[in-house]
Amino acid sequence: MSISYPWLYEYALRRKGSIQELEASLPVPLTEEQLTAIPDDRYLSLMTRRIFRAGLRHAMVDARWPAFEEAFWGFDPEKMVLLSAEHIERHMQNKALIRHLGKLRSIPRNAQLILDISREHGGFGRFLAQWPVDDIVGLWFLLRKRGYQLGGYSTPGFLRMAGKDTFLITTDVVAALIARGVIDRQPTSQGTLRDMQKAFNQLHQSSGRPLCQLSAMLAWTVNHD
Repeated sequence: MSISYPWLYEYALRRKGSIQELEASLPVPLTEEQLTAIPDDRYLSLMTRRIFRAGLRHAMVDARWPAFEEAFWGFDPEKMVLLSAEHIERHMQNKALIRHLGKLRSIPRNAQLILDISREHGGFGRFLAQWPVDDIVGLWFLLRKRGYQLGGYSTPGFLRMAGKDTFLITTDVVAALIARGVIDRQPTSQGTLRDMQKAFNQLHQSSGRPLCQLSAMLAWTVNHD
């Protein structure tokens, strides 16, 4: 079942009270040029931060992040890919960091992911910029398959942090899609995620709005009052 964009817009407008408030509340993705200009080390830093945010308070992780930047030399992928098990074990003794062994082990493995994709496409940012938003779940699948600790909500969360246009799988978005008959369960299978992509593509085509804005608007249709 498809979702009517006029219905969604009117609902979001009533929820926010005015066009100005509605537009100010919506996320704005980066342009292809902006994504391409971001260096690979910033993408590795964002990817790692999103991995550490999983299951933890985001504010706590963000407060610790300057210590991570210092400990891991600004997340230069060429350096991070050389991190040995001994290096990581030493970082487990650093009280300024969040000492989670599995998440720390993601750093060299995802550094290799970023290096490989960067070499294949002339930059990791260029790769993200050129990926079509009408198959954003395909990008999720690729990064999950080739990366480490990027399952669940981590890949779409990382892409949103990086500025790549994507919808999210939040509790409210899922509830909204179930209520409108787009899906009938939590989206854990590729087929269900493809159904979500199809619904977002239809909304994108009818509205011209980016996926991230449509995702936010759908979340607002879930009444918390």
